[in-house]
Amino acid sequence: MSISSEHKPLGKQVTGSLQTLSPIVELNVGGEMYTTTLSTLKKHPGSKLAEMFTGQPKLRTDSEGRFFIDRPGTYFKYILEYLRSNQVPTQCIQDVYKEALFYDIEPLIKQLEDSPQIFGEVVARRQFLARVPNYSENIELMIRIARAEAVASRQSGVIVCVVRTEEDAARCQDALNSLDMDKKSVVKFGPWKAVPSISDLLDCIQMDVEAKGYKISFQPHVAEKGFRFKSHDFFYKFLFTWW
Repeated sequence: MSISSEHKPLGKQVTGSLQTLSPIVELNVGGEMYTTTLSTLKKHPGSKLAEMFTGQPKLRTDSEGRFFIDRPGTYFKYILEYLRSNQVPTQCIQDVYKEALFYDIEPLIKQLEDSPQIFGEVVARRQFLARVPNYSENIELMIRIARAEAVASRQSGVIVCVVRTEEDAARCQDALNSLDMDKKSVVKFGPWKAVPSISDLLDCIQMDVEAKGYKISFQPHVAEKGFRFKSHDFFYKFLFTWW
């Protein structure tokens, strides 16, 4: 009596070429289970997702033999729906955009970038901030200063100097020197060459600090010593509230 070979789950068949697999594929994406076809996953040959299922296997399998992708499973359904029917998602746009970038699905990336949510953030705001020298580094510096001054306090303040032009930067130099002599830390933003104003940049700073989980507000900072200009035109105090 002959003994038939034991049937192995699809995901366990990772020793040979993926071309020998069943056209039906079971996936475990961050704990969410999906069933689809190889042709759907490989719909856009230049994408990272298609590459995962082309040639030699590049994915691990879970205990049930499903191919495992270590990404947020909640948003993969939108990726899969696009691959199946070219339907561009209208929900969770920002999160789906991140996944489209990860899987490198170029047509979906371009269509999402045309949506108001992504266009405003990526094309408009981010392009502006890219022209503000050391913007990201200054955000991190603000947070470090605020945390250092938070001992036994409900709030801690960070003085910010915002200058749009080289001329404004020159006008503020005496004030910056004075604050430095008083041993007060100041984070300086600018100058930049772009249309947005100082108030636009202040809104961006607040938005990006809040995105990191901090509760923050700002107000004009009135210098204690007299300067040759209105200090509140360029100096602001950002208040971090801790409790």
